[in-house]
Amino acid sequence: MKNLKKKIGVTLIVLLIVIQFFRIDKTNPEVVLKNDFIAIQNPPEKIAKILKTSCYDCHSNETAYPWYSNIAPVSWWVKEHVEDGKKHLNFSVWSSYNAKKADHKLEEMYEEVEENEMPLSSYTLMHGEAELSEDDKKLLINWIKSVRKSNLIGVTN
Repeated sequence: MKNLKKKIGVTLIVLLIVIQFFRIDKTNPEVVLKNDFIAIQNPPEKIAKILKTSCYDCHSNETAYPWYSNIAPVSWWVKEHVEDGKKHLNFSVWSSYNAKKADHKLEEMYEEVEENEMPLSSYTLMHGEAELSEDDKKLLINWIKSVRKSNLIGVTN
């Protein structure tokens, strides 16, 4: 039994070493500022800082991959998480969203913050600076709602 445990342990260690050779692609697509949400909406500095700190890592082409994204299999989870985040909302391509889609994204943004769904707790666990205070949440939600309201003028459903 002792010999079997040793073989399983060695096999697991070898497997962990081997999977380190399967690296994720951390290349970010080019950022074109004129297409970016912050450049287009020109939020107050405090709002821009909240967005950059709490949202942009997973929802833009400006992902800053942390040290633990170098360790498989965690790196695979991080990469999938970032790709999924960008699939739902990518601030770097905001200009490509038509008015109706942009309105829907704004609505989802404030709802996710209101419901404490964003930023994800799994993200804030390792990125404490991304956690939103109640004041930050109110500020962000109110700003998003005001942008949405001003953008709705002239938009038909």
